Amino acid sequence: MKHFIFILFISFSLASQAQDHDLAIIPKPFSYEKVAASFLVHQATAIQTDEKSNAQAAYYFQNEVLNATGLSLGIKKTALNNVISFKLVPLKSKENHFYQIKMTFQKVEVTAATEEGLFRGAASLLQVLKQSKNANGTYTLTCWNITDKAFFEWRGLMLDESRHFFGKEKVKQILDWMAFYKLNKFHWHLTDQPGWRIEIKKYPRLTTVGGVGSYSNANAKAQYYTQEDIKEIIAYAANRFIEVIPEIDMPGHATAANLAYPQFSGGGSPKYPEFTFNPAKEGTYQYLTDILKEVNVLFPSQKIHIGADEVHFGNQHWNVDADVQKLMKEKNFTSLKEVEHHFLYRMGDSILKMDNEILAWDEVVDSKLPVAQTTVFWWRHDKPEVLKQALVKGFKTVLCPRLPLYFDFVQDEKHQIGRKWDGKFVTIEQVYQFPNQDILSLEGAAKLVQGIQANIWTESISTENHLDYMLFPRITALAEAAWVKPDAKDYTLFKQRLNVHLRYFGESGLYYFHPFLPEKFQEFQGPVQRKKQSTNTDDLTKQEKGL
Repeated sequence: MKHFIFILFISFSLASQAQDHDLAIIPKPFSYEKVAASFLVHQATAIQTDEKSNAQAAYYFQNEVLNATGLSLGIKKTALNNVISFKLVPLKSKENHFYQIKMTFQKVEVTAATEEGLFRGAASLLQVLKQSKNANGTYTLTCWNITDKAFFEWRGLMLDESRHFFGKEKVKQILDWMAFYKLNKFHWHLTDQPGWRIEIKKYPRLTTVGGVGSYSNANAKAQYYTQEDIKEIIAYAANRFIEVIPEIDMPGHATAANLAYPQFSGGGSPKYPEFTFNPAKEGTYQYLTDILKEVNVLFPSQKIHIGADEVHFGNQHWNVDADVQKLMKEKNFTSLKEVEHHFLYRMGDSILKMDNEILAWDEVVDSKLPVAQTTVFWWRHDKPEVLKQALVKGFKTVLCPRLPLYFDFVQDEKHQIGRKWDGKFVTIEQVYQFPNQDILSLEGAAKLVQGIQANIWTESISTENHLDYMLFPRITALAEAAWVKPDAKDYTLFKQRLNVHLRYFGESGLYYFHPFLPEKFQEFQGPVQRKKQSTNTDDLTKQEKGL
């Protein structure tokens, strides 16, 4: 499969789409000025990095220049003229994402105080290269002086692969685009009702049984990531300074796991059968802790997202479950919500004992999870009071509301394949303008809001082309909304830069939505038809059923 935009040739017409004085970098740098000079990139151009500077940014730049232009630039420790230098230097700003670029006709210097900063600078320089004009293998780059830093630390994207599985190569391609646009958190939704997508060696049936099926086809062959796949993807992301955060959803959305190991099921409801883990069985906590121990070893982020959303969809069986009723009596619980919070506290404690941070959806705001070690993901845009409550209580918070950061929502009023909320959909401008001042001015927001994240749920997305159509070009607006200080954003100027990037999408073979020419690529015809997942466990042994 193709990886990323740099397998394409640089189009000569890109520069003509933007005015000569414009810098078509997305996200827009913090400050920049044009220099009255041009720098030439050709086969004799050298990349320079010294021993104290990590060469990761230099190797990344070298590889992508080769893919983009066919030029194989050498990496040297010393070079005098026609050189692109990546160097760690002491700077006043120690922010991981801070970098500077200084360009003259002889030399390009990318400097930063951190290795990540150098990498972000490399991504910007690649965009300058892509704007350049090519004449017989010599690329003429307009010179700029750039100083740049991010507004938000958390610049995230979530992909749901439980409902539909896309595989290792597609995930790598998404990571490439994330790096190009300076996104740095990949939230990986690996378990849910339709399928369990991560190998757990102690419990192999999670993938051999729980990995069978998808949202649209309950009989689809088992699809999942082996632990070696996971390690490969994490390393790939790390080379792009992207942190990968796993989500293992609990106590709800557990149907796939419960098909594999029904002895730990807490039942469900008529609409959501076998939806929960059993919060009253001691074995459930050992089982889930064993799973999270393997997850912890695989993922170096030291963060585990436990979901904890929508438990009420399928916890009705708890009302008649003998073990749950016994627990409620022993603990003097008077509601299922208290049972849910008991479960979350127990599992949260397991995560903390692994020296991990707890991440969860916003339903946990009124739970007993420790505030200092828990990050809340505010997703219910129709419940602004929950966001306020999270901030007042002191929770670190990531903003990812359905409107406008759920990318399974359609982008145009004529589109039908995807979600709407009371007729509302998600345009690229709405993504760009988020968050507004009403949110940023909330008490505690300046200190506690970590950043923003777009979520791609895949009930209605079953193919790579459709995934691309929903992600591109909204990923560009997400990147700029996360990177640029809100009062420095300008949607009119962003659209001018976006016109350049739309060409990148087309030349890379992406099936993208064109916000200015919506008829250019038609929406996919026909919604995903869901085939109901069986919850029959007759083929399981008595031991597997916990009998």
